Amino acid sequence: MTLRTATPDDLEAIMALERASFVNDAWSEAMMREELASRHSRYVIDEEAGRLVGYAGLRAPAGAKDADIQTIAVAEAARGRGRGRVLLEALLSEASARRASDVFLEVRADNPVAEKLYASEGFVEVGRRPRYYQPDDVDAIVMKLDLAAWAAARTPAPDDAGACT
Repeated sequence: MTLRTATPDDLEAIMALERASFVNDAWSEAMMREELASRHSRYVIDEEAGRLVGYAGLRAPAGAKDADIQTIAVAEAARGRGRGRVLLEALLSEASARRASDVFLEVRADNPVAEKLYASEGFVEVGRRPRYYQPDDVDAIVMKLDLAAWAAARTPAPDDAGACT
């Protein structure tokens, strides 16, 4: 598993995975091109043997309190091995580096695997958008993460080995 920042040269491979992963509601190539070029976004890709097997994107304008996870996709053959979590953690680390305090995302209500992943990292449901995903008429679950709490949970506890008892 190798993560690196996505570049415009990755657009074709990203779009192939986008269309395979989000059959009925894939982003257009123009939208993805704009995201990759935006200074407010950071996209990372996961490569295996030189082949793109996942990507994820964050929108976090400098100075903004909020960041948004735009997308995470992992190729079907590469799922179930923690790649989604690694991509998510990379985006959360980037949001932290950009000094965001809250991270938001939408997840399809018919995607319990993704919802469980987000909840395991500390995201909580804060709302629903009925029939958000079209043409499938699937609700979006809006989730929010307190980034400081996430970072604190990942910080190892101080070593108590030298403490007196």
